[in-house]
Amino acid sequence: MNTLAMPERRSRKLRGRATLAALLLGAAAWAQQPAAPPEAAAQPPEPPSQPPTASKLDDSGAFTALAWLEGCWQGTVNQREFREHWLPPRGGMLIGVGQSVLRGKMQDYEFLRIEPRSDGVFFSQFGGDRKETSFRLDKVVGEDKDTIFTFANTADAFPARLIYRRGTEGWLYETIEGKMNGADRQVIYPLRRVDCETGEPIGK
Repeated sequence: MNTLAMPERRSRKLRGRATLAALLLGAAAWAQQPAAPPEAAAQPPEPPSQPPTASKLDDSGAFTALAWLEGCWQGTVNQREFREHWLPPRGGMLIGVGQSVLRGKMQDYEFLRIEPRSDGVFFSQFGGDRKETSFRLDKVVGEDKDTIFTFANTADAFPARLIYRRGTEGWLYETIEGKMNGADRQVIYPLRRVDCETGEPIGK
């Protein structure tokens, strides 16, 4: 047995362990480094002066927050008068009806329904042809003193989004938007809360 080789072999083992420890420490340090950030957009959008604040509502809370629709709403755009009448929430559902009239002649009507389901809160509507369109509540945000409820179409069709914006002093702004024939379209219907019997505005 060569006793003179013992220190050399022990030295090699120590150097090997040191090298292995250095590699392990380097790997650990690399794993703790944050991932590289994604590439920035070429032209990022300008942030709004007062960004909307998202509401943290579950489906039950979001449905309850829509109870303010109860009552009658009326508006006029380009000589077209439109009206909605919502019953108070009953049995976990909001039921309403909408009608539009042009120069005294009925143009369209539809039945409306808002209900929480196992996979979200849904706004459904169908007219005389009984073809139903459903929109799923996508988000609720607060902007200034308004509250905005955005429903996304469950089908790939126009409108892609239905937006109910609760304004102040008894105003409701309904917006339908999406792409039609490849172009962005947006239509806003301002409605005022009115007395269901007299049609007089109610400012609340």
